[in-house]
Amino acid sequence: MVEIEKYNLTEEEEKKLILREYRSLLRALKLRLKKGDKKLVRRAFEIAADAHQHMRRKSGEPYILHPLAVAKIVVEEISLGVTSVICALLHDTVEDTEVTLKEIEMEFGNTTAKIIEGLTKISTVVESKNTTQQAENFKKILLTLADDPRVILIKIADRLHNMRTLVSMSREKQLKISSETTYLYAPLANRLGLYEIKSELEDLALKYTETEVYDEIVDKLKNTRRERTRYINEFIKPIKEELEKNHFDFEITGRPKSIHSILHKIRSKHVTFEEVYDLFAIRIILKTNAEKEDCWKVFSIVTDLYTYSKDRLRDWISTPKSNGYEALHTTVMGPAGRWVEVQIRTERMNEIAEKGLAAHWKYKEGNAGQESKLDEWLKHIKELLQNPESNALDFIQDIKSDIFLDEIYVYTPQGDMRILPSGATALDFAFDIHSELGKNCIGAKVNYKLVPLSHPLKNADQIEIITSKKQKPHEDWLKFVKTAKAKSRIKYYLKEEKRVIAQDGKVILFKKLENLKIPTTTAVINDIASNYKFQSPLDLYYAIAIGSFETKALSSIKYLNDKVIFVVEEKKEPIKELLSTEDAKEIPGKGYELILFGESSDKIMYKLANCCQPIPGDDVFGFVTSGEGLKIHRTNCPNAASLLANYGHRVVKAKWAKNKEISFLTGVKINGIDDVGVINKITNVVSGELKMNMRSMSIDSSDGVFEGTIMVFVNHKEELDVLCKRLEELEGINKVLRLDSN
Repeated sequence: MVEIEKYNLTEEEEKKLILREYRSLLRALKLRLKKGDKKLVRRAFEIAADAHQHMRRKSGEPYILHPLAVAKIVVEEISLGVTSVICALLHDTVEDTEVTLKEIEMEFGNTTAKIIEGLTKISTVVESKNTTQQAENFKKILLTLADDPRVILIKIADRLHNMRTLVSMSREKQLKISSETTYLYAPLANRLGLYEIKSELEDLALKYTETEVYDEIVDKLKNTRRERTRYINEFIKPIKEELEKNHFDFEITGRPKSIHSILHKIRSKHVTFEEVYDLFAIRIILKTNAEKEDCWKVFSIVTDLYTYSKDRLRDWISTPKSNGYEALHTTVMGPAGRWVEVQIRTERMNEIAEKGLAAHWKYKEGNAGQESKLDEWLKHIKELLQNPESNALDFIQDIKSDIFLDEIYVYTPQGDMRILPSGATALDFAFDIHSELGKNCIGAKVNYKLVPLSHPLKNADQIEIITSKKQKPHEDWLKFVKTAKAKSRIKYYLKEEKRVIAQDGKVILFKKLENLKIPTTTAVINDIASNYKFQSPLDLYYAIAIGSFETKALSSIKYLNDKVIFVVEEKKEPIKELLSTEDAKEIPGKGYELILFGESSDKIMYKLANCCQPIPGDDVFGFVTSGEGLKIHRTNCPNAASLLANYGHRVVKAKWAKNKEISFLTGVKINGIDDVGVINKITNVVSGELKMNMRSMSIDSSDGVFEGTIMVFVNHKEELDVLCKRLEELEGINKVLRLDSN
């Protein structure tokens, strides 16, 4: 882990530091200050400094340095103005200090108060299977997107500063905050066009969730820096000469890809660091007014010098991304047979690519009335958020899949283009056009061929929707639609149908309560619904109507002193199921560290999660599930980000005890050249050299190449790492990877 520097400034030095940071903020804001603005910013700073004066960050430094840093990010890295700076300075005051929203509204007006209300966390959430406090806060943030995107932009700046200073936090906080970042904030930054911030957030999250992997890539990038610089200069030289010859005003830079994107390539393409082909990207930024024309001219110059991969051409100039991103991307074969990504953009495009939404607004002011893809997207978000699901966890999942997936471009029969998330179906397209069209959709023609509703669409498909007035939405539709709009409308229509059926249940329930002489007030019905674990009275009525809940169960309830009294049945404590023997104790609480297979854990039962199959040596955490007790997951488990982001409060710190002679079954995937004696070589390494207990081995070969799986028992991750290393050293073996899940 990173060394934490000890904080040791004197009070005088602190005052100077705070003043220096405040002046630095004013300098950054200088060009945006209008008459009277400076006074407002100073007032906001004074209120924040006063409110936070006795507060310190975990690092020991004065808390006020955090709002100052967030305000600076808001100006310098997101390009927002004075109102956003005031909100950034005050963003924690209502939540953490005595300052009220009313006071802020009186000082700075309604807009500022509204943004700060959006930035204030909800603290009064009763957790259920449909919601958690974190989920409700994510939902609240997302709901502000359509009204005032500045809330999210300031929230992203806040998160970026927290990630930059995460080193002084406890390990569980680092995991929780990093997971929230990859789960929600990095994708949001990406969707709002803040690519630089998105990359930094992902890299910083990786630094804490997979420290070893992060450090390894950082080291490899450091070790190859000189060679990379030499290569980039060699690659750029002929391009520079041609651009100068053609009198272009340009800037050209080379840089490595982000650590997160390198790791993603390594894992998704099953390659090593050395094999990541476009490890670096070259960016050409043009100063020109003839934007499209000049970008294509530069593309022509680059592809005359180097051969380009037709599969890797991305034209976001003719069709910008829905977040406003414009550029030409191509991957070309450079010297020494290396692929290099080349990005071509203009200064305006570059500013939008780095500053996202705020830069887009700035350029839009000069073209009043021009609606961009970004405006369309915000309009689309507004539609989605008009009927937010009451179930916060579902709502976030639906929005995430819609907002954060890659895009495809499809067409109506009239040739109008629609942008949908990758994997969207014909039914998603129907709902995207109009809710009624989706509701009555029975099929579609894609490129003039008849297809079912669940048919996944591809780029450039042309779709004609076929409808019938008799068609009604089905529960099954929810299994294959991808967009949040389709999901929310289908749920709405199904609820409408449910409401009609529920009316019969309501009549039955009211009759039963009249017989029991219990009033049918809203409070009584709510009490009954919640006692029998129904989410709402509607669910209770519906269950009665379809016969899944019998009203005779209500015969034992009484009504005394305006209250419903339920006869309590003896219930087993569900938490006890998690524990062993009669001297079982409570599930470990906050701050407790579970030692796996150690003395202090003997009283607590837990299972190792199947999704990631942890073994000793893996970085792990415990998670209290609602039905299966305590489960142990690896921090890089595919489900970790979602669990830690939405249910951080259920996480238990866990670490492995040393020197415990317990074996774990794990496995490796292996492929290579199918040569004589290859199986013999493999078994020699596993059983002979390393004396490992092998449970099974399956090998399948075809056309001179074999693939196989070896299942072995290990005591520690180090043993598995040694096995992978030794197998990879064998002649003819191409790749050895740990098996991640069943």
